[in-house]
Order: sequence, then structure tokens, then C-alpha cells
Amino acid sequence: MKVWKLVSGILSIIFFVVVMFQSCAAGLANTLSENGEVGGSAGVLVSIMLLAGGIVSIAVRNSKGNGGNIAIIILYGLGALFGLTMAGSYADLNIWGGWCLICAVLALVSIFMKPKQKDAGRKTNANNSADPE
Repeated sequence: MKVWKLVSGILSIIFFVVVMFQSCAAGLANTLSENGEVGGSAGVLVSIMLLAGGIVSIAVRNSKGNGGNIAIIILYGLGALFGLTMAGSYADLNIWGGWCLICAVLALVSIFMKPKQKDAGRKTNANNSADPE
């Protein structure tokens, strides 16, 4: 899961830029057409959640505890909630909300996965090969 956290963090930071530009354009279009939709504002919130979730994902990829995973679940979960419920005519926001949902679910899965015990086998082999003098 370390690799997934790094990759999803980097992709989320890149997606932040894309979503922010799209949201600004959608918000401007909503304002000029006076249609009362909030897709542009919701996109800005989703992009902020993408940036924060990406940074936290990269920062906690090597941590042993579950605090980082819980933070990732909350950040991406909020991004998914905003993106999937407030998209309106800004249909791309459903895609970015789906990405947030995928990242939140995988962070939840990583809480319940146990890390492999690679060091246990190395320690027993090192103890058996030593010559007692």
C-alpha cells in the first residue's frame, strides 16, 4: 500500500490543478448564466480536498499507525461527498468525486491489511548461521 499511497498522492496533486481550472471555468459560467448551480464552488472544495489528501497520502505512506489512513479517509471522503452530490451541470466533477471515493476506500482497506513479516525470516536465518565460539 506504500506504493499506492505515493502514486495516488502524486496523481491527486496533479488532479488538483486540473480540477481547480475546470472549477473556475464552471463557476464563471454558472455566474454569467445566473442558473443558481454550485458546481464550480463544489469543484473548488473537491480540488482542495484532493490537494490535502494527496499531501497527507504522501506524508504518511511509511507510517505504522492508522491515524494517517483515517485522515486520508476523511479528506477524500469529503471530496467524494462534495463531488458526487453537488456536481450539477459540471459533469466532470462526478469523475473527480469518484477518484476521491476510490482513494478513500483503498485507505480504508489499508487499515485492515496486515503488513508482511519480512524481517522475521531474516532474523532467524542470521541467528542460525552464526558460529558460537
